[in-house]
Amino acid sequence: MSEVTLFIADEEAMVALGKSIAEITGGVGLIFLQGDLGAGKTTLSRGIIRGLGHSGAVKSPTFTLVEPYEIGEVRAFHFDLYRLVDPEELEYMGIRDYFDGDALCLIEWPDKGTGFLPKPDLTITITAHNHGRQLKLLSQSARSESWCAALALKF
Repeated sequence: MSEVTLFIADEEAMVALGKSIAEITGGVGLIFLQGDLGAGKTTLSRGIIRGLGHSGAVKSPTFTLVEPYEIGEVRAFHFDLYRLVDPEELEYMGIRDYFDGDALCLIEWPDKGTGFLPKPDLTITITAHNHGRQLKLLSQSARSESWCAALALKF
């Protein structure tokens, strides 16, 4: 497991990072996004989903829990578990079905789903700073090792 720390100056740079993540992952994998409210999790998700080729709005799935995106051959699912009361609710919504096959799953607030989520490929922890954001990327699979290495070179 490797860890990479990146410093992102603003929203535009966060979206650009997201687009790079989309390119590097090829639209497949499981990414956990952690950070306080307003840290930039949804902004990064928007960059990733747009980087996969989606041209419409990318809204936060705070009330729906998941927003699906079909982009050509790529399937992406953006989860926001902030309002989840009990992790067992994920079982009722068929959470395991989302992880079958080749899709990219982005999960904000993954700690709310403890016990019902598989191990991620990559965990990104975002912390707000005076002059931007600090992102810690923790690789948790063989394929995300190469993702981290590529992002470290690019940013």
